[in-house]
Order: sequence, then structure tokens, then C-alpha cells
Amino acid sequence: MTCKWPSGLTSLPSSIQIIPVIAQIIDINCHSRLAIISSLFAIILASIIAGIIYLFSLLCPSPSRYFGIYLEDVDVWPYIMVASAIFFLDSHGKPLLSRNYRGDVPVSAVEHFPRLLMEAEESSSYEPCITFEGINYMYITHNNIYVLALSRRNSNAASVLLFLHHIIDVFTDYFKEVQEESIRDNFVIIYELLDEMMDFGHPQITDPKILQEYITQESHELDISGRNSSVVTSAISWRPEGIHYKKNELFLDVVESLNILMSSDGKVIRSEIQGKVNVNAYLSGMPILKLGLNESERKKIASQANGNTSTTGANHSTSRRKKDINLEDVKFHQCVQLEEFEKDRTISFVPPDGKFELMNYRIRNFNAKPMFLVTADVDVKSHSRVLVSVKATSQYRKRSSGTAEFFIPVPPDADSPKFKADVGTVVYAPEKNAIVWRIKQFGGGQSYRMTAQLQLSSIDNTEDRARYSNQPVYVKFEVPYFAVSGLQVRYLKITEPVLKYQSFPWVRYLTKSGDDYAIRLPKA
Repeated sequence: MTCKWPSGLTSLPSSIQIIPVIAQIIDINCHSRLAIISSLFAIILASIIAGIIYLFSLLCPSPSRYFGIYLEDVDVWPYIMVASAIFFLDSHGKPLLSRNYRGDVPVSAVEHFPRLLMEAEESSSYEPCITFEGINYMYITHNNIYVLALSRRNSNAASVLLFLHHIIDVFTDYFKEVQEESIRDNFVIIYELLDEMMDFGHPQITDPKILQEYITQESHELDISGRNSSVVTSAISWRPEGIHYKKNELFLDVVESLNILMSSDGKVIRSEIQGKVNVNAYLSGMPILKLGLNESERKKIASQANGNTSTTGANHSTSRRKKDINLEDVKFHQCVQLEEFEKDRTISFVPPDGKFELMNYRIRNFNAKPMFLVTADVDVKSHSRVLVSVKATSQYRKRSSGTAEFFIPVPPDADSPKFKADVGTVVYAPEKNAIVWRIKQFGGGQSYRMTAQLQLSSIDNTEDRARYSNQPVYVKFEVPYFAVSGLQVRYLKITEPVLKYQSFPWVRYLTKSGDDYAIRLPKA
């Protein structure tokens, strides 16, 4: 860190140069005695001031810390706001769009953010600023989107967070609604806005009215309230006329993916269900379908009828065993008649031909038993071998059965494996540093055990072994004929007013693991 004084104030001799400047203020050519005395007084006063400045420069080599002027290193000025990069992430921490302004932070640094956020949630410390490996992560959330700023500088965090809020305000003024879909649809204009709002990491223009004078490109707005849903859904552009099948069938699949993080003692730390309703239609003519879900409460949902119709930001509650299920971020296919749904909760639609996704939803912090419990004991014997003992228990209903895979971490230098399992097959996957235990038919309410013994290399690789000990057990599974949320189809009616044929609807359920079903191991 270096500091500069103004030219001419770096040393005592040169500082005396200020004396003629002060002396010129007074007319020393005046013959009056008072003018001469005043001139002498000014010279003495200037000498004293120059001496004080010189002494201060010796005692304080970094005077810019006190005055905040003539800076070469921005870090010494605590009120400067600098952002190296701006990221927009979805609810899972996956980047939607980014802009790197300074190039001093690697783009790969954003990959650490989901884990850092998870650790913050587990410790109940919801701080908007996180520091990791010399990089500051400052973020806000809006409509299940993370707006993240990265910086290596000691930036003013409050100013950075305020700037992120300004970004949301500007985007809202342009797009009406800021969510994943609007960001993807307007990425070109978003890049232009980000370039105008920030230059080399420093804020520039954040007023929407001023920005509209520079950036006039037409954006794709998501009109969530002012549009008449009956007009939008009346034109059946998604289904051609003249479709004919010998046998009219429709297959409807309710698929729910469960993501969960459990502690070593079986307590749920975080849980989420991502559900979708898939339809495969082989129907003739222009059929009208009416679908009813179980025990829907009469709650209004803000609906959206642009492309994939969405009710993002609203909750749809259904009842399961007298308990409410909060369906969040519900999105419908454009074929759904939103007017009918808002009136009596009936999902009425004319389906496209073939496969399509009718709706998707999400349930966070779902209060239910995990599908599988896993207890594992990994014991390293004298740094030469490792013993693994695993017990897996299914917690779904007894008449159900599914497939399951368990990935148990082992040290990277393990070899010569020996296995013994009550059921299923066990293999060693060295590329994953894990033992994989596969069970094709895992009945509900059942428990099975597996033991393994592996040899370790004679070299004590303490660092790699410590890293492996922090890895959880991952589970992959599929359980058919079962929806973990309790969501059920009460009725599915198919009518074709012209052809009036007999149809055969089929409804299936499937619960499977998401990308992150993990159970932590006990500390060694």
C-alpha cells in the first residue's frame, strides 16, 4: 500500500515553496509599516504550518488513512464499493447468467457458494456476506433467485448489497417480474444493463429512467395479472386438428424427487420435494380433460399465462391426513385453463399430442419421515485396513418396494475389498472412492446390513483420508406407486364432444431420490 502527498508537500524544503504563494496575497510592495508586519507574520505562520506538515509526514507514512485522498490502493479507503463479478443463480445455486468485471476472481469460485450457503443455514447464521479463501460472497434473494457479488477487495458490503437491490429494481422496471424465466428470456438486454450500471466493478447508473434513455431494446415482460387468461388459452396452437388413434389412452405420471440432508443421528437438516406431473396423450380429436387433486383448499394463487403458465411465489395448499402440503412455485403448461382452476381448483385443459409436462411444483422443509435411514461405522485399524459396517432401513409403507443404491465413502488408497451383505450386490468403485451397495427389491419397513473390509496402503496419506472422512453417504432410489408428499389424483375425466369415444386413463406415481439425498457419517 502506497500513498502520495500533493506535489510540493513531500519534504520541508519544497514545502517552503508555499510561502511565496501566501506572501503574494499580501501587498508586500506597500510602504506602510502595517503591510510589512503582516507580511512577516504570514511568512512565519507559513513556516510553522510547513514544519507541522513535514513532522506529520514523518510520523504517519500513510496519511491517506486519515484524509482519504491521493490513493493508489483502494483497499485503504473503507467506503469504496468494488465488485469483481455479478452472478444470478437459481434456487439450487446453478448459474443462470454472470458478468465478470475485473477478472481477478475465477469464475469457478461460484461453485463454492451452494456449500457455503448450506453451512450457514445449518449453523443458523443467515449472514448476507461470506468470506472463503480470500473471496467475499455478498448476496440477496428474490423470487428464489440468488443475486451474488464476488470481490477480493475489502469492499463496503452495505453498498454492494444496496447495489444488488438496485439491480432488482431496474430489472423489475424493465421486465415487471424478475424470475428464472425472465432472466433467460432477456439475457441480451440484461448484459447491456449490467454494462451500463457498473464499470470495472464500480457502480455507475442505477436510475431506471436514465437507463431507459440509453437502453431502449424491447424486453420480454412476464405479465402475471393484467392479462385475461381466457383469451390466452382459448387459441389451441399446441394441438393440431385431425388427430386419430384406434385406441384412445392417456398416461399421467406423478413424479416426486426427494432431496434431503440428514445428520449422523438421523435428524433431518434440510429437505425438499421437486414434483412434476407428466402426461402422455394418445387421444383423437380435441378432447377436454378435467383433473382433480386430493382435498384442495380454496386458496387463490397468482397465475401467469405467458408460455409456461406459472404461479411462482404463491403457495398452493392441499391436505394430507389433515395436514397441509404447501406447493410452492407451481407452474402449469400453457394448455391449462387458469380461470377454471382459480374458480374450483379443477385443472381443465386440452392436451398437446404425445408427451408433455402438465405442471411442476416444489415443497420445501417437508415434515415427513425420510425414505431411507442409513447408519454407518467406518473404523480404520492401525492405518493398514478399514472396516465398514452399514445398516440401511426403509421407512415407506410395507406393501411398497423399490430399488436402492448406497454410496459409502472409503479412503482413496483403499484396495483388496471383501464384502458381505444380507441382500443385493456390493462393488468397489475406485473412481468414486466409494463402495456401491445395490438392492433391486427393497421392501418397505425392512432393514439390511452390509460389512466390508479393505486394505490401506502403507503410506500414511493423512490429508486425503481426512478429506474423505467428511464425505456423506449418498442414496439413490426409486419407489413406484407412491408419492411421498401424499399428493393424489382424485379424478381424471376425458370428454370429446364430437367423437364421443371411450378412453382409458392411467395414473401412476413414482418417488425417487433427487440429486442430493445425503446422510452424514459420525465423526471419527
